[in-house]
Amino acid sequence: MAEAPFWRTKTLEQMSQAEWESLCDGCGRCCLHKIREDDGSLSFTNVACRLLDPATGLCRDYANRKRRVPDCVQLTARGVRRIDWLPPSCAYRRLAEGRDLPSWHPLITGDPESVARAGASVRGRVLTEREAGPFEHHVVDWPGRMPRRPRRAQDPEERPTP
Repeated sequence: MAEAPFWRTKTLEQMSQAEWESLCDGCGRCCLHKIREDDGSLSFTNVACRLLDPATGLCRDYANRKRRVPDCVQLTARGVRRIDWLPPSCAYRRLAEGRDLPSWHPLITGDPESVARAGASVRGRVLTEREAGPFEHHVVDWPGRMPRRPRRAQDPEERPTP
């Protein structure tokens, strides 16, 4: 019998640093600017942090992000439970809420490209801070929604006959 994966047997607090880091699917949704209104409501934008590469959806300098972008939030097990702006697809948020990883997560598929195929990545969908202008002009709702399910590659023998 196969051993259960670590994310099903450990709490966020019990995970090693390597396990913790592997939970991030690299979607980049948390790296999008958000607008917090006076009434507390939150809006997502399609404007990326200056370190996020719009073509790849990945941080250009992950190791030094806090130094280069002081307001970059470094997630912790305690913080994940308090932050209200993590996307619903976020592994940290899902595990903190007692849910499992989405089926397209790289820890399940073994393929980092499954994130893009599922529509979870910001790759090719965002603007840089320099391109954007006022963030209020770039409010979008997709970062706050679950992405679509990945399409399964159809076996040629399973294709319907014309």
